Amino acid sequence: MAVAMKGAQGSGAGEGAGSQRAVCMADVARVAGVSQQTVSRVVNDLPNVSERTRERVKAAMSELGFRPSYAGRSLRGGKYRSVGLCVNDVTEVGNLTMLDGVSSAARARGYAVTLMEVSKGSNWSLTEAVRSMSALPVDGVILGMSRLAPDFEEFTPLPGLPCVIVSMYAHPRCTTVDSDQYQCSLMLMDHLLSHGHRQIRYVAGPDFSVDENFRQAGWRDELARIGVEPVEPLRGDWTADSGYEIACQMLDRGDEFSAVYAANDQMANGVMCALRDRGLRVPEDVSVVGVDDSLADYVPRSELTTVRFDMSERGRIAFDYAVPEQPGGPTEAIRIPGTLIERSSVAQARD
Repeated sequence: MAVAMKGAQGSGAGEGAGSQRAVCMADVARVAGVSQQTVSRVVNDLPNVSERTRERVKAAMSELGFRPSYAGRSLRGGKYRSVGLCVNDVTEVGNLTMLDGVSSAARARGYAVTLMEVSKGSNWSLTEAVRSMSALPVDGVILGMSRLAPDFEEFTPLPGLPCVIVSMYAHPRCTTVDSDQYQCSLMLMDHLLSHGHRQIRYVAGPDFSVDENFRQAGWRDELARIGVEPVEPLRGDWTADSGYEIACQMLDRGDEFSAVYAANDQMANGVMCALRDRGLRVPEDVSVVGVDDSLADYVPRSELTTVRFDMSERGRIAFDYAVPEQPGGPTEAIRIPGTLIERSSVAQARD
């Protein structure tokens, strides 16, 4: 089947230089001196065209500015070779790393990524996001749920359009995949507890964040396991400045602590700066840990102990489930463990 063609610039007979119109296969055929059927065979990379004729047709395509239409490509092969990615806020570190991971996986399979930023507020809808994406030329959709969508439980994927949700929450009708945001807290807390720390304060992220909710749950559960009552955390906004301000508040109100677990590396960096500005040493006086190992590209010789997530693996898995080579597989909840990165921000607790 022929792929429909369109270009930005026409060069048909009788048109002035710079005129704009849709370019059809008849134009290519006329310039190349061949039939439209031959143009169709070249476009679709079919046999029974001599190499000399094929090159002549390609030269005419290049001259006229042809490109295959998505609709025609889908009719021919049943695929658009593109995956949709919906995120709440593309500027968030987690969403940027997810975009990088999905893009790498898509590139390896010869796919493009169609990016859509949905509402940054609490009123966003998985159903509406998928409906909007379904009007675009995509073969599947990845939904980055950094904040919980109100219709999460009711959401049902559209028939024929596979969907994957990047979230720690399991879904009854849709595969979910994420880095293990709960397990990372258990790993960090075990590391601090093994160094004798018991008074471990938590610097929380925004309350709308799914990642934050699971990280805080891990911190609370580990304290409960050793019989320590948690001090209610102060809440930041993921930025280093908010971590700095929270550390100052904890010191100003006289909190006693030997370690701080910040919900991301930026806030952890702010905490370390505040402690040092107040005359405390890290880690000799206070140990500090974070999550996501995102400082290495911005802070020289980063000393922060943290958890690193394999974002490329997360992106690959999300991509593979969004555009499966063999559709119809079971719904799964996939959690990818992080790796503890030990640096010099943790020391043995002082007696």
